[in-house]
Amino acid sequence: MSENTALFSTVAGWRFDNSYARLPELFHSRVNPEPVHKPGIVVFNRSLATRMGLKADELDSERGAAIFAGNAIPDGAEPLAQAYAGHQFGHFTMLGDGRAILLGEHLTPGGKRFDVQLKGSGRTPFSRRGDGRAALGPMLREYLISEAMHALGIPTTRSLAVATTGQVVHRDDALPGAVLTRIAASHIRVGTFEYAAAKGDIGALRGLADHTLQRHYPEMAKARDPYRALLEGAIDRQAKLIAQWLLTGFVHGVMNTDNMALSGETIDYGPCAFLDAYDPDTVFSSIDRNGRYAYGNQPNIAHWNLARLAESLLPLLDEDETRAVAIAKQSLATFPGSFRRHWLSGMRAKLGLFAEEDDDASLFEDLLHWMKRTRADYTNTFRNLAPEPTSIAEAELQVWHARWSARLARQPQTLQESAALMRSANPAIIPRNHNVEEALEAAVEKNDFSVMQDLLDALADPYAKTQSHARYRTPPPPGSGVYQTFCGT
Repeated sequence: MSENTALFSTVAGWRFDNSYARLPELFHSRVNPEPVHKPGIVVFNRSLATRMGLKADELDSERGAAIFAGNAIPDGAEPLAQAYAGHQFGHFTMLGDGRAILLGEHLTPGGKRFDVQLKGSGRTPFSRRGDGRAALGPMLREYLISEAMHALGIPTTRSLAVATTGQVVHRDDALPGAVLTRIAASHIRVGTFEYAAAKGDIGALRGLADHTLQRHYPEMAKARDPYRALLEGAIDRQAKLIAQWLLTGFVHGVMNTDNMALSGETIDYGPCAFLDAYDPDTVFSSIDRNGRYAYGNQPNIAHWNLARLAESLLPLLDEDETRAVAIAKQSLATFPGSFRRHWLSGMRAKLGLFAEEDDDASLFEDLLHWMKRTRADYTNTFRNLAPEPTSIAEAELQVWHARWSARLARQPQTLQESAALMRSANPAIIPRNHNVEEALEAAVEKNDFSVMQDLLDALADPYAKTQSHARYRTPPPPGSGVYQTFCGT
């Protein structure tokens, strides 16, 4: 660490306290990013930097680019690659950060803790035969989608910067290289617990569980059964998160257990996308040939992933394996009800309903059935629904609208209040796939980042319906074909 780098780190506002680095070495390997030829910042999140207590003007510079590309290490950082396992498409694999390095944990002036991770920063001991690098397009994509998710109010990792490297990476073609700076509550995953369990190190497993409790569930750390409380806390957070995904039409695309964070944040934006036409069988990922991670199957997969977490925690739930399994089953049994509760609550808001009625679920499901049959646009259908009587040509929808109107009439709130609730729950703008591709193509192929910036500006206030952003509310043109996404590795 040079004196100049240390001074710049102080001026820029970095304050590191690296609790994960203090876990047993089982969970990480110390490694520095590999320097690149020509660091340069192409996207920088000034508002996030300010929120983190960092000095945006200092970081949006050549010296900041050196940090974001991995050529310089901030004072106090302790770079490491995290070890974890994962069930990938149902198959267990020992993994680890093959192309990402955790610089450390930054503390804001208010004491909030953020992981600062460089993605695409070079080889690590977990790279296997990979190059440890990332291409510009997928890193810009993660920046776009993660910031859109944040604006939608969905828990998510965020993106502080994308830096170019001046080097190419070789996938199917030679592509410009980049490094993403990802900000997260932590990078502790279901797969991290699976890793410790697979190693058979109960002490390390307990240490990881205690660390996770203190970091993400401090109110549960002193519970009578803290590890059961940890499991049930994770179950409820995931149930709420997946409900939020479905309510906005989001398809993660690669819900492996190494992509399920114990913090309850959405993590990893590889082959993800948002629905245009509603269909619960929608799959975007080019490698998901059997629909494992289809839009409508996401709650089932989350439940399956949580069962893998429960299996990993068995030695901590009870010394007697039979009792431990019984505890795990009881806890896992709460997921369907929790997910259903969060989903129903969200759907009520989307339809302007302030209280519960027994028949609400069938009201929602009948609308979705009509949307699937007619291939209605998911986002625009909800946004354009009006509580006031309207002329509707489609007979089935006329019948449904009459039921909905009667339901609205049974609550004390006015139609204007219902309409306001609906506007707050139904985004006007999502990162539609054709708009995302247009922005990425302009950036990668033409070095034109203005298209991406305009899209980012629109996505920053997704519930506003402004005329200047009208084109982002338009579905893809007819005949666009089946949209596919691809993993960036």
